[in-house]
Amino acid sequence: MASTDRAELHKTIWKIANDLRGSVDGWDFKQYVLGTLFYRFISENLTNYLNEHQHKAGIKNFDYAKLSDKDAKFGRKETVLEKGFFILPSELFVNVRADAKNDPNLNETLSRVFRNIEASAVGSPSELDIKGLFDDMDVNSNKIGGTVIKRNELLVKLLDSVGELQLGNYADNSIDAFGDAYEYLMTMYASSAGKSGGEFFTPQEVSELLAKITVVGKKKVNRVYDPACGSGSLLLQFAKVLGKNNVTDGFFGQEINITTYNLCRINMFLHDINYEKFDIAHGDTLTDPVHWDDQPFDAIVSNPPYSIKWDGDDNPLMINDPRFSPAGVLAPKSKADLAFTMHILKWLATNGTAAIVEFPGVMYRGGAEQKIRKYLIDNNFVDSVIQLPPDLFFGTGIQTYILVLRKSKRDNTVSFINAEREFVRQGNKNKLSANNIQSILEVYKSKNDVDFFSKQVSYDEIVSNKYSLSVSLYVERLNTRQAIDIREISNSLDEITSKQEVARRQILKFIENYEEKKS
Repeated sequence: MASTDRAELHKTIWKIANDLRGSVDGWDFKQYVLGTLFYRFISENLTNYLNEHQHKAGIKNFDYAKLSDKDAKFGRKETVLEKGFFILPSELFVNVRADAKNDPNLNETLSRVFRNIEASAVGSPSELDIKGLFDDMDVNSNKIGGTVIKRNELLVKLLDSVGELQLGNYADNSIDAFGDAYEYLMTMYASSAGKSGGEFFTPQEVSELLAKITVVGKKKVNRVYDPACGSGSLLLQFAKVLGKNNVTDGFFGQEINITTYNLCRINMFLHDINYEKFDIAHGDTLTDPVHWDDQPFDAIVSNPPYSIKWDGDDNPLMINDPRFSPAGVLAPKSKADLAFTMHILKWLATNGTAAIVEFPGVMYRGGAEQKIRKYLIDNNFVDSVIQLPPDLFFGTGIQTYILVLRKSKRDNTVSFINAEREFVRQGNKNKLSANNIQSILEVYKSKNDVDFFSKQVSYDEIVSNKYSLSVSLYVERLNTRQAIDIREISNSLDEITSKQEVARRQILKFIENYEEKKS
């Protein structure tokens, strides 16, 4: 899709989303727009899959969407095993939309369709991946209308608006268009929602930088992971950076918020990551991690919630947890940041790389956090610390850091990079441009010292600074202030005063002459 076409599509999508919601809060209404987009996608995805099979078998005029429900049930079991779900022809997006205006029970029709899609996976390997995907799209909610008639009017508009989006023919590689539309909508919703949006969505350019850091020198990885995966935007960057087929064993993550967990799974499907290639779990990663039995991960990216509360030493089991016990201390109960870091380190493969967005205070605060940093530095796990520009994230203007961890370093130094000037201003936020990302990556890969930008720092120097990982301690900031010559300024002021005196005398003389002529 050309960039101009994409921009026009984005503009149309956002206008539709805002026009449709009416008095409904945009953050609440996102479930309906995103859910309807997902419903259209899986309908076209399944139709294309079944049509292709029949066309290859020589039945060139076969169209699953025109089949009767009775005839469609043949091969249902095999379809679910392959695609993860099944939709009857009468319940496909295109057919429900065609009858929507004449269906006085449209809300109940959609509710039944969504239940049937989820039920189709029950008892199959995809059951947990499909279960609850439509839970947040409540078609009977008073939020979208006080009466059934009002609700159905809005649902008709929603189906028509999403159906009219020029996302191309699925068979003609419209996968990118669906995924791109979804990412754009999530970006806009996160931006307009402020802080609450920032909790579930990391800007794409930051996600891209994190992914590229973890795959430096690699064209393929086995498994990628995010312990606080939000809507999945970080994980999906690996599909864009490497190609989804070059993440051979799949995409793994865990998310505590049920709504965001559903968004993440929908996001996977919309980027054509089939159910057997992702394992997204719901739950608290710190106290109830799900992926204990999986192999370590080659690449881990994460933007965990900043300084949230957790059980910490209130839970006597935590200090003996093999994720946290090596440091000999737990992250503070009011600041779980380094608990996520220790969890990530435990889950990281020996030859893997992790890139974690960290709250600034994590890098220099004392107490338990200093002891955890000491453990990380003493054991040579810290590869790089990158200070990002301010105002990159939704809902906060703080300058964050990227902490890069590796278990197989070749030297005992840490690369500190001050990237606070690497941004462009776009709207009311800063953004990493392609050139900014490239500049950061190049200095990260080269490990070269660059004045006012990067420095390789020895273990001894970090120890002498009490294990502080604050970039400003090691990389001198560029002084943008101008030197001032006090004597020159004084002489200039004297000259200005002298000129003012001459001008004052000339004005007085002019006034005197004028008054004489007047008299």
